[in-house]
Amino acid sequence: MSYIADNIKEVEAKIAAAAQRSGRKREDILLLAVSKTQTVETIQQAVACGLTSLGENKVQEIMDKYEPMGNGVHWHLIGHLQTNKVKYIIDKVDMIHSVESLKLAEEIEKRAASKGIVMDILVEVNMADEESKFGITPDNTLEFVKILAKMEHLRVRGLMTVAPFVENQEDNREYFRKMRQLQVDINAKKIDNIKMDVLSMGMTGDYEVAIEEGATIVRVGTGIFGARDYSNKEK
Repeated sequence: MSYIADNIKEVEAKIAAAAQRSGRKREDILLLAVSKTQTVETIQQAVACGLTSLGENKVQEIMDKYEPMGNGVHWHLIGHLQTNKVKYIIDKVDMIHSVESLKLAEEIEKRAASKGIVMDILVEVNMADEESKFGITPDNTLEFVKILAKMEHLRVRGLMTVAPFVENQEDNREYFRKMRQLQVDINAKKIDNIKMDVLSMGMTGDYEVAIEEGATIVRVGTGIFGARDYSNKEK
């Protein structure tokens, strides 16, 4: 357990320093522990250190871990979500970070309505225009948000992006800065039912720069748990 506790301490220090540099408080930023491929026992070590918000890329992993982890954690679905999987996690997650199509939004709306809940969502933006990444274009984000604003069982809390993998995190600063500006621009339109206060951006390799540019959620996996072991995962 010691290495996880040590890793968390290091990440926390970096988050606090980046928050200070950007004129914000540490509590303004949520550290989302990305627990994909990790065992329940390993995740519990992070939870014991105070990380109760967990991010998973795959619906199946949330399904496998939901009961064993119990009620003390908050799940976020951060990976690509297929419409036929929405029904499995609609009442299990606090937030869906990866809404990037009308079809998916309509399915979330339908499933949330059937459960009598309002689902917090983020719009995934492909800020770097990478072919390998999901997300809508920055130019289409405003019109997409306007459509989502009319759905009664969705609450658009903000934007999410997966920045390119880079050796030097400074290389992603421009994308994070543009994300923040996009959020500001959309909020300035004063769309009914839309007041976005969440920016989910920054991962293990670049979360410090993301925080400096306005991130309110950073998604850190290997920085907490170490290198992932995919050997026993066929999912």
